[in-house]
Amino acid sequence: MKTVTVDLKKCVGCRNCEMACAFASTGSDCMRVHSNIRVSVYASQRFVMPMTCFHCEEAWCMEVCPAHAISRNARTGAVEIREERCAGCKMCMLACPYGNIHFDHEKLVSRKCDLCAGDPECVKHCIGGALNYEDPDECNDRKQQSVGRKLADMVKGL
Repeated sequence: MKTVTVDLKKCVGCRNCEMACAFASTGSDCMRVHSNIRVSVYASQRFVMPMTCFHCEEAWCMEVCPAHAISRNARTGAVEIREERCAGCKMCMLACPYGNIHFDHEKLVSRKCDLCAGDPECVKHCIGGALNYEDPDECNDRKQQSVGRKLADMVKGL
């Protein structure tokens, strides 16, 4: 299953991902409040961190939803909230260990990333290349290879 992965070293804090997500979600505006990806800015540490739903294999949000409004999309693997079924109880928000579900105070429902039906807008508009739509195992393999190369270079230098 593919999901949005983040390379924190490449994020430039432009927040294009938030605007693209908001526009994809509403079809009319780019306001951050409507985005399902959130960029946290830690100015004093000069660090930015985009966060979005991980579409967990064991989705606690889905397990606790009393309205059965959360299900996994069979085609994309995304854990999705059906607004028409959401009771607005916020149990999913409490269950998510990463804080990647938020509440829409206009519609009175919970919201989260739905992977844009398998073509995430946030990834397409990331100017730094920090966001990718890929299989997490492939991402992990790439990271392991990168660390391996760095360690090999260090050993050569001894």
